[in-house]
Amino acid sequence: MLYKLYSEMNTLQYIIKATQLAEQSVANTIKLLNEDATIPFISRYRKEMTGNLDEVQIGDIVKYKTLFEDLEKRKATILKAIEEQGLLTSELQHKIAKTESLTQLEDLYLPFKKKRKTKASVARENGLEPLAKIIMSQKETDIESTANRFRKGAIKTNDEALQGARDIIAEWVNENEFVRQKVRRMYQRKSVIASTLVKTKKDDDKAQKYQQYFDWNEPLDKAPSHRLLAILRAQNEGFVRLKVDVDKEEALDVIDNTVVKTGTESCANQIFIAIEDAYKRLLQPAISNEVLKTAKEKADDKAIQVFSNNLRQLLLGAPLGEKRILALDPGFRSGCKVVCLDENGDLKHNETIYPHAPQKKETEALKKIKSLVNAYKIEAIAIGNGTASRETEAFVKKLYLDRDVQVFVVNEAGASVYSASKIARAEFPDYDVTVRGAVSIGRRLADPLAELVKIDPKSIGVGQYQHDVDQTKLKNELDTVVMSCVNTIGVNVNTASAPLLSYVSGIGTTIAENIVKYRSEHGGIQSRAELKKVPRLGPKAFEQSAGFMRIIDGKHPLDNSAVHPERYKLVEQMAKDLKVKLSDLIGDKQLILRIPLDKYCTDAIGMLTLKDIIQELEKPGVDPRQKAKVFEFAADLNKIEDVKVGMRVPGIVNNITNFGCFVDIGIKQSGLVHVSKLAQKYVSDPNDIVQLNQHVMVKVIEVDEQRGRIQLSMVD
Repeated sequence: MLYKLYSEMNTLQYIIKATQLAEQSVANTIKLLNEDATIPFISRYRKEMTGNLDEVQIGDIVKYKTLFEDLEKRKATILKAIEEQGLLTSELQHKIAKTESLTQLEDLYLPFKKKRKTKASVARENGLEPLAKIIMSQKETDIESTANRFRKGAIKTNDEALQGARDIIAEWVNENEFVRQKVRRMYQRKSVIASTLVKTKKDDDKAQKYQQYFDWNEPLDKAPSHRLLAILRAQNEGFVRLKVDVDKEEALDVIDNTVVKTGTESCANQIFIAIEDAYKRLLQPAISNEVLKTAKEKADDKAIQVFSNNLRQLLLGAPLGEKRILALDPGFRSGCKVVCLDENGDLKHNETIYPHAPQKKETEALKKIKSLVNAYKIEAIAIGNGTASRETEAFVKKLYLDRDVQVFVVNEAGASVYSASKIARAEFPDYDVTVRGAVSIGRRLADPLAELVKIDPKSIGVGQYQHDVDQTKLKNELDTVVMSCVNTIGVNVNTASAPLLSYVSGIGTTIAENIVKYRSEHGGIQSRAELKKVPRLGPKAFEQSAGFMRIIDGKHPLDNSAVHPERYKLVEQMAKDLKVKLSDLIGDKQLILRIPLDKYCTDAIGMLTLKDIIQELEKPGVDPRQKAKVFEFAADLNKIEDVKVGMRVPGIVNNITNFGCFVDIGIKQSGLVHVSKLAQKYVSDPNDIVQLNQHVMVKVIEVDEQRGRIQLSMVD
């Protein structure tokens, strides 16, 4: 019971210590989280309670709350295990209870862990633990004579007795909390990671991309995250061996100074031998693995952050909006798949054209595209950026159309994943993967967010070593990003797909499917209030989701805004006090400026909420994203052989990493702008200089046709 009280008292303190946020803000946020409120809902609609914490700060509270709870669960497990052994003292219980580090906790538990048969356990079975204790007392002047008393059973000689005693001492040294802390700190500060080539892989072609790591070493704490992940991948693929180590003599000195007292030489010599054995056999492997694991976790976090930043930018990319789109999935031998979509992204027509070799039916294909553009009143053409993209773009630009039609090249990464997915099969059960892929390309142009949520984020192609990092942590972070983006923009309840709806605060997969089914059965949803009739969408789900759901031309004037239904009466009162209709107040800046906000300010509804409401009244339901812009690659670039050093060419940033950004210049291979070539100043974070999908001018500074690598610069 004492332990439980101790833990409860410190939950809040633990989070405050980690986040440095105000106590009241943290306490109220924890309360909301415990009531199943989501991060988007808390950050948007509970600003007074949190002190205006943003999504990142609330996310940190969630993170450290989870870490603390996991720590407490582990403490409970350890306490129970030690208690069952009859070895739990009040001192040890208190020590475990106040521990704030999982690593330190495991150090405390190590002596009590059930072990497989070890050298030390065998020595104990042979009755040598008393001898080990005599040696560790460091008082015996003639340890050889003392060892003679332990010659019995399996122990035939003094040397065997002393060896067994040293095995026990080595285990004690390894399990000593202070020894482990000192050695760990040394590894954290001074360890070097080294990689060497596996000799049998010297001539393996696949190994060559890791050539720089065939004989590599650097301080572990200085190794950039991307390099560490690359080395670990090389190790996992069997091309290099890794070692993390510190100066052995320095490490032994640290342990000696901790364990060996000013005692007799006879005992000290035995302890020195045991320490060296403990370090080589137990401590060094365990601590080196531990610090490498920690470094890997930090590298994972950085890589995941890179991925999440890129994903956010991609999801919030510029939409073209509700336009009639003709989409082309380019190809040579198999032809180009053509689909026509209406303003809502619904498929109206599909067929295949063959403008390129070997068929080369260009004239026929041009006539077909022109007729489709006119027949379906096409407003924009979307071309996937895969195989035959540039050739298809050039072909389309030969069209002389009667209508003003914009042509866009669309990043199709992940389209094939979507086309073969369960979601795609459910949407288009009667069409093959090529049609589904072309539809996805067209919809991405109209609204990247609405389409990309249907695809596993890892398949979108904007990550850094995303397959090498902790997959659970990656998924959680990416899901958080997707949810944040969806709720930032809001969704049209009557047009959004089930996958898009599932990311709305408080909804999830089942309720999302129920919404789609309900609107289909009832001819659409006419008001936010009607959402309460959707099966399983109860009061809590409604509270969490309603503000992020948009209903165009709904029954209530505020249904197409970010104003939460819980504040409708407040806004209605504002209009009443101004003696105008609510519908007349919305969008009328002069009327809105006349609202005396102080009059409506209460403990529950503070100025932060009121200002958000006013902002929404001015521009209800406005999409904050920029509109899509047409981009043209250099006409004379179609393959890597066309790329020459010194060229200045336009490009689109299609991936950002810690070491720079990749730029699509219109060919299969993207070029790398190293972080040192992004600006005329030191750049610590490439995101400070470039954004995903940004249009840039770059200079070609190096071309390696054999390896398919292009180096670019934005400063030369």
